[in-house]
Amino acid sequence: MNKYQLYHLIERTEELKDKRHPMFERNKFMKFLMWFMVAYYAAIMLFLGVTLGFGLKGDYSAAYHRLDGGFFYLLIIDFWMRFTMQETPAQKAHSYALLPIHRSFLMHGYLIRAMLSWGNLFWGFFLVPFGLMSVVPVAGWLAFVGWLLGYWLLFVANGLAYLYIRALCMKHMLWFLSAAAVHTALVCVCVVPDHNVLRVPFVLFMNAFVQWQPLPYLIVGAIIAFAYWANFRLQMGMVYNEIGKKEEVYLKNVSQFRALNRYGALGEYLKMEIKLRMRNKQPKMQFFIGIGLITFFSLMLYFTDVYDTGFMKSFICLYDYVILGATTLITIMCYEGNYIDGLMSRRDSIFELLRAKYYFNSAMLLIPFILITPLMIIGKISLWMNLGYLFFTVGVLYPCVFQLALYNKNTLPLNVKLTKANSGTMMQSIISIVILFLPIAFEKISVLLLGPVWGYMPLIILGIVGIATHRQWLRNIYRRFMVRRFENMEAFRASRNS
Repeated sequence: MNKYQLYHLIERTEELKDKRHPMFERNKFMKFLMWFMVAYYAAIMLFLGVTLGFGLKGDYSAAYHRLDGGFFYLLIIDFWMRFTMQETPAQKAHSYALLPIHRSFLMHGYLIRAMLSWGNLFWGFFLVPFGLMSVVPVAGWLAFVGWLLGYWLLFVANGLAYLYIRALCMKHMLWFLSAAAVHTALVCVCVVPDHNVLRVPFVLFMNAFVQWQPLPYLIVGAIIAFAYWANFRLQMGMVYNEIGKKEEVYLKNVSQFRALNRYGALGEYLKMEIKLRMRNKQPKMQFFIGIGLITFFSLMLYFTDVYDTGFMKSFICLYDYVILGATTLITIMCYEGNYIDGLMSRRDSIFELLRAKYYFNSAMLLIPFILITPLMIIGKISLWMNLGYLFFTVGVLYPCVFQLALYNKNTLPLNVKLTKANSGTMMQSIISIVILFLPIAFEKISVLLLGPVWGYMPLIILGIVGIATHRQWLRNIYRRFMVRRFENMEAFRASRNS
């Protein structure tokens, strides 16, 4: 079997692995939802491309220069979108680690697949209609092809940069923060001054693609080659260190959180929630990604006027409050599946665990509240909207998410991040949709009927009722969990050993 045949055999094996996964039947709704969302965002891209093309058509002869002057905005958005959609090659390589396949060939194959993936062409839904309306009438079809090819090469290089940073984030979260700092600094350089000093160099660089000059292709090609080599060296070493359970051990002082001792069993579970995010790789990664998304959307609304519509203000305010719960509570009890037998050995331990999770995640909402406060000061978000979504999240949305404690049965690894990925369930998908869109519809109807101030009172009142009765509905979840405890424990053990 030659390398070409082996490459296609691995590609076929990856397709069969997804179809034969035990969770496949339960994931059908999620797969349908995924394709629906892809079609939805593709339609939005087409609409934006056509709208922007019409809007700039009469502006000046080369309207595409205005987009080219800010092409890095597309790269930044593309980079952070990949965190939710793209796996690293190392996440797939562990299945073949013990087979007689050269490590280098395996990693080369996955890197090439990542470069040629359809995801690098997704922005074509936006660029093709815009280019047909702005590039073709001015420069012709050949220039249009060069323009599109230049953008595709930039997205390929951006994808390789993402893979490198994503792999480094598995080792330390500072790399995640460093990428955010670089992008923030770049945006500030272009937004804060009265004149964008990078606009002209960017326009000239992209115009060289239009004119088919060899220099920009050589520059981007060299960047791609270097990023490919860096990814190959980094990810091949990291995945085999993880498969071999090789860990870097650091001696450091560990906080005992003695202030929580006064709360007895509840305090012990609060300590466990804190240490879960401090010591374990997967929960820590999810937590910091949530914090990063909250900061990103808050800054985006603060520094730009693009999302000043009523719907987007409501969506960003709600998103800031629910994202931490969406990244951690959607998988409630999945991490505890690693030691579920120990939890079940003590009376009321699950109830105290649920209370600790509720208190901890409610306290974490102080972070988005602090980040949204500057938006209230400048008048982009009202005080009543902020309070409405805060109380509604704690008192209504969190009780909905906590229902997943009954239905989550898939154990998630605490520290293995590169070689295993989480497969969501239909119930998780339904709850995610409910907490992201139903509150906005409820708010809009309430504001329409009661006005811009009193319209948020139903959200606040319902939230306060949910907070006041949290012991009752947590006790209800606990009792129902105990009724089906043997079924859940068996599923946790099965997924833990798979």
